[in-house]
Amino acid sequence: MTPDPDRIRAALSRPGLPSSDFDLNPETVLPEGRRLRPAGVLVAITGTDDALSVLLTKRSSALKHHPGQIAFPGGKQNDDDQDVTAAALREAEEEVGLPRTDAEILGTLPSHETVTGFQVTPVIARVTTEFEIRPQPGEVDEVFHVPLAHVLNPDSFRIEGRRWRGQMRLYYTVPYGPYYIWGATARMLRAWTEQMKT
Repeated sequence: MTPDPDRIRAALSRPGLPSSDFDLNPETVLPEGRRLRPAGVLVAITGTDDALSVLLTKRSSALKHHPGQIAFPGGKQNDDDQDVTAAALREAEEEVGLPRTDAEILGTLPSHETVTGFQVTPVIARVTTEFEIRPQPGEVDEVFHVPLAHVLNPDSFRIEGRRWRGQMRLYYTVPYGPYYIWGATARMLRAWTEQMKT
């Protein structure tokens, strides 16, 4: 069953636990005093109340970092962004054409630390009107939707592993059709499922 926006807003208002790319790899030793760069991603809920979906992007295969991976629209907080929510809204407008005024903020998840040194805040928003999706050339190869019920179902997730920098690294995946959703994106979605249960 897909939770309605009011239930989502209530769940996000409760305290939660931060997540990281290292959650399934507790033996990882992180450098003390590391400085994480703030960033925000927009978890945009689209569709009608009886058929809600989450908007995701497939990053351009030409990008230097994470080419071809599945991600939320978002990026680092710039100096002229008021906060990470503003950064997420700005990036969503740039990457997929979502007007900032068409996203009703429901709340945020606790921050997520990435292996690339970012402290990412997932911003959950309800898209209030239909909009023309315009993938940003050179940044986004594809924009697609995944049913909200799928990504909020704990049974949709798997733990997989691969070698990274000479070590076996475990990570969450939440595949959907032809889309292999893994890494930070899957971990943040998994954190959302955990938040909905609290």
